[in-house]
Amino acid sequence: MRVDTNNILIFILVILAGIVLGGFIGEYLGSMPFLNWLKYGKEFGFISPLVLDLGVLKITFALTIKFNLGVIIGLIVAIFLYKKL
Repeated sequence: MRVDTNNILIFILVILAGIVLGGFIGEYLGSMPFLNWLKYGKEFGFISPLVLDLGVLKITFALTIKFNLGVIIGLIVAIFLYKKL
C-alpha cells in the first residue's frame, strides 16, 4: 500500500491553517462580550526557558502551547473542509 506524501503535506498545511485561524478568531473575537466563550482555554509549556550557555554561544529553548475553543473549532472546520475537498 503506497502513501501519497503530497496528500499528507496538504493535510498538515490545512490543519495548521485551521489552528492558526481558529486561534486568531478565538483571541480577537473573544474580546467581544457575547463571544467571550471563544477565549476559554488553557496554556501550557515551559514556565522558564531552558538556557544552554556555551561561553561563546547562548541558546534559549522555550515552548508554549495555547489552546482555546476557537482553536478547536478551527481544527474541526479544517478537517471538515479537507474531507469535503
